[in-house]
Amino acid sequence: MEDLSFFTTGDGVRIAYRFDGREDAPVLMLSNSIATSLHMWDGVMPEFAERFRVLRYDTRGNGASQAPAGAYSLDRFGRDVIELLDALGLERVHFLGLSLGGFIGQWLGVHAPERIDRLVLSNTSAHLGPAEYFDRRIAELARDIEMTETAEGFIRNWFPARMADARLPVVEAFRKMVLETSAQGLAGSFAAVRDADLRPVIELVNRPTLVIAGEHDTVTAASHGEAIAAAIPGARYLALPSVHLPNVEVERAFVDAVLGFLAEDVSSARD
Repeated sequence: MEDLSFFTTGDGVRIAYRFDGREDAPVLMLSNSIATSLHMWDGVMPEFAERFRVLRYDTRGNGASQAPAGAYSLDRFGRDVIELLDALGLERVHFLGLSLGGFIGQWLGVHAPERIDRLVLSNTSAHLGPAEYFDRRIAELARDIEMTETAEGFIRNWFPARMADARLPVVEAFRKMVLETSAQGLAGSFAAVRDADLRPVIELVNRPTLVIAGEHDTVTAASHGEAIAAAIPGARYLALPSVHLPNVEVERAFVDAVLGFLAEDVSSARD
């Protein structure tokens, strides 16, 4: 049985999480993409866990966390993180979020900077539109009961065709994550992304920030990452030769970039 723990948010939603790595190390929190679980980070865990106490969790509506009905909000996703940190007695953490996790990371950088040491925002945007696109995706979920078309769409957006066509084990692991995602949870998550617009406030982020983008990303374009990095004072920008999941497609370069950035300030993680 999977080694998961659970806590309940202020609005009554059960959230799954787990720790890996040394208990005496600084904490690195990882936040997953939409329609995935904390297992999206499995490939990079060995090296991350060598250096950090890694906290992974499933966002509401995804993975083993509960999927309440209705539209979610970025504010609620952010407060889920704060409530989890409070429940675990963690004052500050390094935070790495990819895609939806990157939206959450931006929200934390704006609204709860005192909880963040260093911030890594990967393959994300401050705003994605138009709203009609997400409304269509939400409507499609009502028809795609088995999630098969939805899963195929995600796979084609996440990986280069050569990987998707070969049906590599790592790709199929991500397909399984999508197929196991609650349609209700995915619809709620789509609504949160649809309604999120951090562009007016992103310049308020004052934590040391690394923004990573995929040169071939068609979901959160590299230009979106560039815009975030340009808006956050002192932020660094790195484009990797990948689509939407550089932690899988160009794992070595991704790990090196993240660890190199975090190593600069590891000693201050408990200051």
